[in-house]
Amino acid sequence: MLVREVMSSPAVTVRRTDPVRRAVRILHGHDITAAPVVDEAGRLVGVVSELDLLRGEFGPDPRATVTPVPEPGGPPPHRVMEVMSGDVVTVTETTDVTTAIDLMVGKRVKSLPVLRGAEIVGMVSRRDLMAMLARPDDELRAAVLDALREQYPSGPSWDVAVHDGVAELSGPPQEHADHIAGLLARTVPGVVRVKHTRRAP
Repeated sequence: MLVREVMSSPAVTVRRTDPVRRAVRILHGHDITAAPVVDEAGRLVGVVSELDLLRGEFGPDPRATVTPVPEPGGPPPHRVMEVMSGDVVTVTETTDVTTAIDLMVGKRVKSLPVLRGAEIVGMVSRRDLMAMLARPDDELRAAVLDALREQYPSGPSWDVAVHDGVAELSGPPQEHADHIAGLLARTVPGVVRVKHTRRAP
């Protein structure tokens, strides 16, 4: 399965010069946990997460620390560039989902920007992957059947069963068609594996 099949698109971005409070509103308003950060030309320069923004917005409570001397006019607002992570790990639309998961685990990040060349075309997050895996088996079965009918409107046909995301295809002994059917079933977001059986003669 490829990243383009599960990513959220278009990507919601913030500017590096945005005040932290504005970025907080953007993430909260779009119900996302992180966003790519772009410069004035729209180029990717970082990623900012909820935790980054929380750290940037909340200062120490004076009841727990020595009270600082207030600056005239109050402190300037923090900008996204001050709290973002500039060490960005990206994927492309054709990156395999398993590779994206390995990157998330290895880099300890929850979201990855998706690039097409230099263009940011989406974000793939743990939430996207969880939503994919949460699809009911009957919904996955219907999607697999639709994909097979679209490719083979006049036959051959397969019986399809899905259990816990594993699609079982039962059809005629046609090796080439079976191979194509398996590839089609794997493109359905939420199908984690495909098994082939043969119908009884």
